[in-house]
Amino acid sequence: MKVIVGLWRLLRGLALGLVAIVIFIEEWGWRPLTAIAARFAKWPPVARLEACIVASPPHLALVLFLAPAVLLFPLKIAALWLMDKGRVELGIFLIAVAKGLGTAIVGRLFILLEPQLMTFAWFARAVHWWRQTKASVHDAVRASTLWRRARVARRAWRLWLGRMTH
Repeated sequence: MKVIVGLWRLLRGLALGLVAIVIFIEEWGWRPLTAIAARFAKWPPVARLEACIVASPPHLALVLFLAPAVLLFPLKIAALWLMDKGRVELGIFLIAVAKGLGTAIVGRLFILLEPQLMTFAWFARAVHWWRQTKASVHDAVRASTLWRRARVARRAWRLWLGRMTH
């Protein structure tokens, strides 16, 4: 029984770590990249395009939301091909660009299309599950010893830095 409990704790810890990484990427990638994409909406042609996107019916909204993943897939395949041909740095760069671009576009589309997407019960359940999971992981991470120690160290670092710069 102890082995099962230990294995369960290990698997739960690994899952928590993976979800924490996804949340980290969302917080430090999704939000800033989506904010950058939103700046483009001030340009009149993009603003007109976004107005059409916002007015789209639910099924078209779902297609539009999924389109970036499909459209960027060939870039990722090309990146893998470049890596296979010995152009590893260029391949990694292409994957990073495709991932950043995709994240910015999908984030912006989610903001624009959320009302239509939420009309799909399965999508609404998935978003609700994600938000609950994210909140639980945030709580677990904030309650961890590592997080508390990091906050104490950050506070001490800021105090020290403040003393050094004044």
